[in-house]
Amino acid sequence: MAGEKRAGILMAGTDRTQPMNFDPAPAIILCEPQLGENIGTAARAMANFGLWDLRLVAPRDGWPNDKARAAASRADHVVDRIRVFDTLAEAIADLSLVYATTARRRELAHEVIGPDEAARRLARHIGSAQRAGMVFGREKWGLYNEEVALCDAIVTLPVDPAFASLNIAQAVLVTAYEWRRETTQAALPFSSTEASLASKDELMGMYLQLEEALDRSGFFKTPEKRPTFIINLRTMLGKAGFSDQEVRTLRGILAALDRRHLYDKPGRGLPRRGRGKASDE
Repeated sequence: MAGEKRAGILMAGTDRTQPMNFDPAPAIILCEPQLGENIGTAARAMANFGLWDLRLVAPRDGWPNDKARAAASRADHVVDRIRVFDTLAEAIADLSLVYATTARRRELAHEVIGPDEAARRLARHIGSAQRAGMVFGREKWGLYNEEVALCDAIVTLPVDPAFASLNIAQAVLVTAYEWRRETTQAALPFSSTEASLASKDELMGMYLQLEEALDRSGFFKTPEKRPTFIINLRTMLGKAGFSDQEVRTLRGILAALDRRHLYDKPGRGLPRRGRGKASDE
């Protein structure tokens, strides 16, 4: 019987006598999952290793999903907390460190790390009272480049390249295991003085402000190249690891430059503060 104790050993199953902990942990984000069973088994894998924040981006069959709950095998504390978002940008808006999981290297100039290194960095980040998460792609084709560009690095599992495709729940299980192994080690060197990184929502605001300014200035001479340039620009800026204060400073600079650009247009004149008294001398 599941949960039965024999000779002092807990048999396979869930021990309801143990308290459920909701310690700070990375969010798991599934992009457009197709099957409820995959959502449920991912939730079960999370519960096995102490993760509890599961976020769904536009699940194909909607939410709630009875098949997901059945496949979760009593990981109700994860399923009951699932949140659904329309876009990945919305799902990671409150996070300041996000990793994209994919078995493929892409043309994006992102750092590629393994699940063990990802766990170490996540533990350090969350240990300094900041939020983080890991993004998993669609069952058939993974993540789009635009979605990877929103993340800080790529996590690749050391799979056989001849058969590199993993089920979502399997990928979640491996990364959750590495997280658990890292955080159960004694005396992790967390630092409460680590700089507070800007959230993805704050970064997205800066990106959009810069892109709109570039549009107004006529920077994009070839419109069809704009999407690729935007992806590369966001990737480049994302590597800087801006703090929230740095983002506010940069946005102030962008606003000032954008206003100057408007003032310099023919017929606009100078801003009031820069005007001098007219003189006939």
